[in-house]
Amino acid sequence: MKVTVLGTGMVGRAIALGLAGLGHDVVVGTRDAAASLARTETDDFGTWASMHSEIEVAPYAEASRGAELVVNALNGQAAIAGLEAARIADGTVLLDISNPLDFSGDHLRLFMGNDDSLGELIQREFETLRVVKSLNTMTADVMVDPSRIADGDFTTFVSGNDDAAKAQVISLLTALGHRDVIDLGDISTARGTEALMLIWVRLMGPIGTPYFSFKIAR
Repeated sequence: MKVTVLGTGMVGRAIALGLAGLGHDVVVGTRDAAASLARTETDDFGTWASMHSEIEVAPYAEASRGAELVVNALNGQAAIAGLEAARIADGTVLLDISNPLDFSGDHLRLFMGNDDSLGELIQREFETLRVVKSLNTMTADVMVDPSRIADGDFTTFVSGNDDAAKAQVISLLTALGHRDVIDLGDISTARGTEALMLIWVRLMGPIGTPYFSFKIAR
């Protein structure tokens, strides 16, 4: 399957490597491919890309062309602009793993929440795409290697309006090793999983590691 991962940060890199490891044809999309590949000192993306030559790097629209699945691994505040630039084909499944986090003030907040979510906004703005929200409640490495936490014994949530799209994402999650996946329902349920990040970020301090997640005991 051709998979496009939008975003060159730690989340995008982890997802790209994880999906490539499953045998998928992965392309990383970025606003300016040449500029991204030239970054060898700031976030070292250029060095990372040279070490993983099996993963192509291309501008958003070129990277998304012909994709069977697109992963939104962009910063939440950049998601809409990046998706607009990607010009993703109608009907494509979009796995949205972004969060509406705002670190600009004295206290962490969501720039949207309660009666809306970033997942819903993306679905409204790109109504011809089949948006599925998932993997946004854990750190990047755990998204593609669940065994890093309690041998994978934690819960992964899925939200979306299209049952077939959710089934495709759940199959991918299972292939990655996610053992307990809960389908929460339509895309409005992303309000809950995005809000979980308020406590997730706060837990990192007391726990002293990002390698933790949530388990629904039942």
